[in-house]
Amino acid sequence: SDLCYLSNIGMMATTAGSTFGEGNMIAVLNEGGAENVMVYDGLSSQLAALMVRHASDTEAMTALRQLIQLYIRESESSYGTIGYRVKIVNVKEIINTNVGDDCEISGASRLSESTLMSTPEASIWVGTDVICENTIVSAGATVLDGAKLDNCFVGEACHIGKGFSATSSLFFANSYMDNGEACASFCGPFTVSHHKSTLLIGGMYSFFNAGSNTNFSNHAYKLGPIHYGDMERGCKTASGSHILWPASIGAFSMCMGKIQNHPDTRQLPFSYLIASGDTTYIAPGYNLVTVGTYRDIEKWPRRDKRPRRGRQSLIHFDWLNPYTVTQIINAKQTLENLRREQGETVASYQFNGCLIKNKTLMRGIDLYDMAIRLFMGETIKNHKADLPKSSVGSGLWSDLSGLLVPESEEQQLVNDIAIGYVNSLKSVEERFFSLYQHYNEYKWTWTYRIILNYFRLDTLEEEDVMHIIGEYEKAKKDWLTAIRFDAEKEFNMGDVDEQTLKSFLEKIEQ
Repeated sequence: SDLCYLSNIGMMATTAGSTFGEGNMIAVLNEGGAENVMVYDGLSSQLAALMVRHASDTEAMTALRQLIQLYIRESESSYGTIGYRVKIVNVKEIINTNVGDDCEISGASRLSESTLMSTPEASIWVGTDVICENTIVSAGATVLDGAKLDNCFVGEACHIGKGFSATSSLFFANSYMDNGEACASFCGPFTVSHHKSTLLIGGMYSFFNAGSNTNFSNHAYKLGPIHYGDMERGCKTASGSHILWPASIGAFSMCMGKIQNHPDTRQLPFSYLIASGDTTYIAPGYNLVTVGTYRDIEKWPRRDKRPRRGRQSLIHFDWLNPYTVTQIINAKQTLENLRREQGETVASYQFNGCLIKNKTLMRGIDLYDMAIRLFMGETIKNHKADLPKSSVGSGLWSDLSGLLVPESEEQQLVNDIAIGYVNSLKSVEERFFSLYQHYNEYKWTWTYRIILNYFRLDTLEEEDVMHIIGEYEKAKKDWLTAIRFDAEKEFNMGDVDEQTLKSFLEKIEQ
């Protein structure tokens, strides 16, 4: 191709029948289970999440795989291609690999059965000692410093480096992986792991930050590595944490210690889970008012390194949204029920094999109530007493690895794929994009109904709006005061200089 620089390449070849990694099947979550995600050069986090969530719907998934295979056949070639302005130097082997425009490969050991989807706007860089097999790498990604990828998909603007090794795993939009290891993992947008001793295995993650020496066990006993779990959007683990799958951890939760009792805390988002011996304690809602959560929700939109045009993974950054607020409303109800059923004066409450201390339960009820008022006020400011334009969105919602959608619309899409009404990958992408664009409209439909229920109203009048905004102002003040207190607590430990604290507090005031 034009304007390329190729030098010191041991071997570059294409063999008959190569698919360049396209159409490859990967088994994520259940390492010992059936392959559930088919990869191709346009795979998005939301489509991959759809494949995982509906893997048991054989009719729909068979139809979807046929659409992907049709798409691949339309562009398949009997020989590998090197795009414009590509630079390849000091590489031992490039076998059955397509290389896109403006890609740079320097010092890699082996690339085989792979596609590097580099573009002029978002070039790919592959560095020293990299081994990449049966893998698709998306625009803007970097794979460096001895990273080893086998049977993987690397999404837009992801970074894989410093000897990180991954098998049968997916990484999407701005995920950042150094030093550690992943196996059968679904790493949604902004999943981050920096440390050598960290293993992500058999888990579904998004907006996730793994502390050093974080470990997950998918091999409970003798039936093999068949267990898996879900860390919902925004979760974190402390250094040395260890979670035994199966478990489901609610959104924006922090996990500490060795959690052995397989908790399901989706009903208690924004919690601290702290393991002490065989017991796991939950502090419900505590992560709503930490500096860490505040900084995270501020930084994610700023750290999106993808070019603005042509993004594949569709991401809603709202931390309070119909999905998480449904959990928060359920959480408040759950805590109130525990108090009523187990007594007001007990030292601690039993929840799904975990313990919640009396004082932390009471604090949790207040925190969840604050978050509900924050969300309702923030949303109502944009709509006042307007009636919803649509009935779509009034029920339950899903988080499709970054894309927030009403469950009814997700199920409708799956049904339409199964019956052939949606008959091309382009149509699937258009449906997702339509849901992405209508998010605020559907969110208002959901919020309107929640406001009527929460405040026991028949209709929403102007004075109701003013009352809800007043509640919001009080809730926001309480929220920022609590975060300020958390920041000052860290300063008082002596680890933070005064200027850092001052800058953070000024930012909050703004």
